[in-house]
Amino acid sequence: MSVAILTDTNSGIMPAEAEKLGIFSIPNPFYIDDKLYKEGVDIDHPEFYRIQEEGHEIHTSMVIVGDLLDEWNAILKDYDEVVYIPLSAGLSSSCQTAQMLSEDDEYDGKVFVVNNRRISVTQRLSVYEAKALADQGRSGAEIKKYLEDTAADSSIYIMVDTLKYLKQGGRVTPAAAAIGSLLHIKPILSIQGDKLDKFGMSRTVKQAKQNMLDAITKDTHDRFKDPDGSGCVISVAHTNNREAAEQFRDEILEVFPDRQIIIQELPIVIAVHTGPGTLACTTSKSFIKEIQ
Repeated sequence: MSVAILTDTNSGIMPAEAEKLGIFSIPNPFYIDDKLYKEGVDIDHPEFYRIQEEGHEIHTSMVIVGDLLDEWNAILKDYDEVVYIPLSAGLSSSCQTAQMLSEDDEYDGKVFVVNNRRISVTQRLSVYEAKALADQGRSGAEIKKYLEDTAADSSIYIMVDTLKYLKQGGRVTPAAAAIGSLLHIKPILSIQGDKLDKFGMSRTVKQAKQNMLDAITKDTHDRFKDPDGSGCVISVAHTNNREAAEQFRDEILEVFPDRQIIIQELPIVIAVHTGPGTLACTTSKSFIKEIQ
């Protein structure tokens, strides 16, 4: 039985890259001044950040239902089953909508929607795991069960460079944003499973990076019982901040030497709320040792 792996661009995997990997990726839509764009198709990330800094109104949206059904139908012409790994159900309604659609008689037993509770680099890792399992001959139902059973084996910590965009999105009050900006506070957010929470605050970028590094070290050692990190994939993510991400990677390598630390841009669904200059680090327990 042939099993296809489908994700969305919230994983950081754009359609062109997906084709090279032997999987499928559906672009996530968003709106700039009420005009529809699709990530990785109509606009690239540098252009997005330029528009964002100009102050245009931007808001995200779930994957368009018609586009999703068209994708399923096209894939099922060549494959027996589809495993669909969308953005975490706790961060978007896309997953619940897809699950409801998959219960239709046309897709029942053919489309398996995974509530993977992940985003960005950690979601990408789940896609790699799913592809590896499919290549081993596992069924769609088996892959879905594995990904949902291990969904919580991952942590993300995100340092926001400015409170401006969190304020615009209503994530913090204008008063709190003003005080935070005055005091040069760097908030650190965390994603554990499917919730975005405040993790802590730091006065400097250096302190924020150390706090995030301490957090992934603790999770790797204590939660995942992996003292040297050999059973985990560790990564750095950023928004329009590649040079800082590379420096952060080198600092992480001092704690976890001789490891592959991947660097990836955060998806637009996060960038809308955090703006440019964001840094993040992640750790995920996995049987995958290296990812592209």
